[in-house]
Amino acid sequence: MGTFKIEGGKPLKGDVYPQGAKNEALQVLCPVLLTSEKVRITNIPDIIDVNKLIVLLGNLGVKIQKNGPGDYTFQADEVNIDYLKTEAFKKEGGSLRGSIMIVGPLLARFGCGYIPKPGGDKIGRRRLDTHFEGFINLGAKFRYEREDHFYGVEVDGRLKGTYMLLDEASVTGTANIVMAAVLAEGVTTIYNAACEPYLQQLCKMLNAMGAKITGVGSNLLTIEGVESLGGCEHRILPDMIEIGSWIGLAAMTRSEITIKNVSWENLGIIPNVFRKLGITLEKRNDDIYIPAHNDGYEIKTDIDGSILTIADAPWPGFTPDLLSIVLVVATQAKGDVLIHQKMFESRLFFVDKLIDMGAKILLCDPHRAVVMGHNFQSQLKATTMSSPDIRAGISLLIAALTAKGTSTIQNIEQIDRGYERIDERLRALGANIVRA
Repeated sequence: MGTFKIEGGKPLKGDVYPQGAKNEALQVLCPVLLTSEKVRITNIPDIIDVNKLIVLLGNLGVKIQKNGPGDYTFQADEVNIDYLKTEAFKKEGGSLRGSIMIVGPLLARFGCGYIPKPGGDKIGRRRLDTHFEGFINLGAKFRYEREDHFYGVEVDGRLKGTYMLLDEASVTGTANIVMAAVLAEGVTTIYNAACEPYLQQLCKMLNAMGAKITGVGSNLLTIEGVESLGGCEHRILPDMIEIGSWIGLAAMTRSEITIKNVSWENLGIIPNVFRKLGITLEKRNDDIYIPAHNDGYEIKTDIDGSILTIADAPWPGFTPDLLSIVLVVATQAKGDVLIHQKMFESRLFFVDKLIDMGAKILLCDPHRAVVMGHNFQSQLKATTMSSPDIRAGISLLIAALTAKGTSTIQNIEQIDRGYERIDERLRALGANIVRA
């Protein structure tokens, strides 16, 4: 397991360019399986989870050409469906949660799709019911091998379009169902669909391939099935989770940082949530400028003066992936805030590491924590810790960059799953961080 050694307490300065969006990449790589024609995708982040999915596609028989950094051409004209039944696939597919999204395209084009129970962050129970109930609604037969935790769906002929009301607005569930429905016979209507920018990007890409999807950006999608899809070119958006991470890092380290080319129109309420923490950020064309917060930042209260609550919600609400960042940034704010993590019951369990560093946090239950900010009157203490998941890992890294002394973060592969060359990019801003 790799480690980071970080000497904290040093302000940073400079420009940073956000990577391509991890969550979008895991979706838009999968539609290459829907066509035998070439699909070119650019701004693909060079991170562990995405690279694993690219390798999986290659093992399925997809021809892959790397045109340059983050620039790939895929052609799925000789897909080996038999690979799905091998032990190698069970091991490979089980190591990546994003592998679940190959099922929809495979089912639509080849009449079958299989997947082992996917891996990913250990942040609580993450249901797959929405995915498979959607496939069943489209006419697929479902089977589950309990001993091997192996899921499968099969259909004779084409899937059949239908109306469905999703029991939850699952982003990956919606994506999977949409990819299955684009080649189904007839019209599919999906109500309570997720509408995150990643899902919008997927729908735009599919339409560029010849699909007929309307309602993009809303929670009501209508998909008119087509006989076949063609190739296209698609560019991935900048990663809004990474952008939020840089905002929080800049404020807490009291650094002057400009985040370049952020695609403001796709950030939703993210900038306003950080402003509620008292963080100053300016829109400069398509950039975000964060000045050095040498005088600190003060958490706003609600209109009636009660403690601010920041909670996650489906888009256009606040993304759960940034609650860990908000929590750590609040530890040095002036004032108090209640963090309410509604969607995952284990995502706040890293706060004990922040408490060990001197943060004042009361963990109320698995979903709620009250943070009482130090207002920079008491510096966090360096320590040795382990990264439990991607977002907790980057939050601990931010804490280490502000701490007094040298901290060690173990299990940094978790951070590498979601953040491209984070140590190199931090060093370019002046951070003292070493990978070992």
